Amino acid sequence: MGQLDRLLEHRLRLAACVLLSDAEAMSFTRLKELLEATDGNLGAQLNKLEESGYLRVRKEFVDRKPISWYSLTASGRRALGRHLQALEKLISAANVNTGKEK
Repeated sequence: MGQLDRLLEHRLRLAACVLLSDAEAMSFTRLKELLEATDGNLGAQLNKLEESGYLRVRKEFVDRKPISWYSLTASGRRALGRHLQALEKLISAANVNTGKEK
């Protein structure tokens, strides 16, 4: 349990990192659509990830409209990898304890 990342325990933060792990960058709008989140909630969660150094944001204007592009940092990739490994261990232990094995 000690390897679980408290920051990634929130479903939106974890899901955003998983989505971004397979993309060079993704717009706020696309993340919002995929995660079915509200502007305010997603913005707050992405901000926490950015403040922690897990995400970087690049802002630009297209046809006078602002677009925010998010990408996972190297630190964010490492944190996500450790968190997913810890989840796998936890799930594996639960399967052994319930008599189910991989």
